[in-house]
Amino acid sequence: MKVSIIGAGGLVGSCAGFALQAGQIVREIALIDVNREAAEGQALDLLHGASFLADQVIQAAGTEAVSDSDVVVITAGLRRKPDESRLDLINRNVELFRKILADIKSHGLKQDATVFVVSNPVDVLTYLAVRDLSLPAERVIGLGTVLDTTRLRGMLSAQLQVPPTQVSAMMLGEHGDSMVAMWSAAQIAGLPIDKFPGVTPGLLQDVERRTRGSGAEVIKKKGGAGFAVGVSIAEVVHSIALDQRRILPVSSLQTGAYGIHDVCLSVPTVVGRTGVMEQIEIDLWPKERLGLVNSAGVLRETIQKVL
Repeated sequence: MKVSIIGAGGLVGSCAGFALQAGQIVREIALIDVNREAAEGQALDLLHGASFLADQVIQAAGTEAVSDSDVVVITAGLRRKPDESRLDLINRNVELFRKILADIKSHGLKQDATVFVVSNPVDVLTYLAVRDLSLPAERVIGLGTVLDTTRLRGMLSAQLQVPPTQVSAMMLGEHGDSMVAMWSAAQIAGLPIDKFPGVTPGLLQDVERRTRGSGAEVIKKKGGAGFAVGVSIAEVVHSIALDQRRILPVSSLQTGAYGIHDVCLSVPTVVGRTGVMEQIEIDLWPKERLGLVNSAGVLRETIQKVL
């Protein structure tokens, strides 16, 4: 499988490249960036460690590399300027994203290619990609709340002093302030979380609050997220590459799950070789369902303003 990463010269794109290299699953990784020298530097750095990891083809390339790619990961985006409003930043990133989509369309995509949006605002841009690309909606996905989900699990494991891999919990909805923790289905090692020793409603509320603010905290302390988003991207790409059909909270076009239509956000989703294979709807606590519907409303309002 060939994966192209647009924006690979930056922190998120380069960490995704390394996570895919370390995963040793995809055959070819093409690093694309408007700063060609940065992409070449990242490719060279990955090549230098290749003998200890996997026999892959890793190289810097132009956007023409998307034409024979199985998965096209878009990580390119602009950072917020001092005193810039969130809406102004969204407008700038939408403008940049439209140029990227036009560039992709000019080179063409394989009929069975999947476009994987990571750039923020990820749900809005995923919706734009669904609308503007000549691909079936199921072949356009966004990272959504996959990163927020692993953040939630990591912080919960630290709080309860349990192994992170034994924490099962999901964040749903918007990748943003209106995201919702699905505590009704959360478990620790298969045990219901609300019955686990040491768990209180207050603890869960605090972990959820910290998860919502963790992106800003990482930006403040180290300049931006890299490692966690890289492995989150690899988790989704590997599920596509191996047709694993893992259930992941990726962002995709909603067509009725939980009563939500015509917006991209995260619900439990089966991800395989053909992209989105199924969106799973289970019973939620009333406040969780209300939060998810509210999240859809927040995104729809943003879409109406910027698209």
